[in-house]
Amino acid sequence: MMDQYRKGWALRYLREAKAELEAARKIPYMAPSLVLEAIRKARNAIYYSLGEPAFIEILIREEVAKNPLTNDSVMLFLIEIETIVQQISQLEEVNGDAMMKQAGLIVETATNIVETLTQEQFEN
Repeated sequence: MMDQYRKGWALRYLREAKAELEAARKIPYMAPSLVLEAIRKARNAIYYSLGEPAFIEILIREEVAKNPLTNDSVMLFLIEIETIVQQISQLEEVNGDAMMKQAGLIVETATNIVETLTQEQFEN
C-alpha cells in the first residue's frame, strides 16, 4: 500500500514528465534539455512509486558498485534508467530523434509502473 504523499508525488512527476516531453516535441531548439528533464521526472515518478527516493538512489549506487551486478530485473531496470540519465546529461551533441524515442519509451514505462503501483489510471 502506498501512502497519499508518495502517490501524489509519483503522479505529479509523471504528469510533468509527459508535459516536458510534449514541450520538447513542440520546441525543437529546447528539446535536449526538455527531454533530459522528462527522463529525470519519469525516473522520480518510478522512485516515488517504489518507496522513498533517497533510499532507492542509495540502493542503486550500492548495486552499481557491486561486481557482479544483481540478477534482479527491477534493479537492473532502475540502473539502466540512471545510466541513461547520466549519459544524456553528459552529451554535448545529441541525436534529437533517438533521444526523443528513448525518452518516450521511458515515460511510457514509468506510466505503466506508476499506474500499476498506485492503482490509478493516469489522466493526460
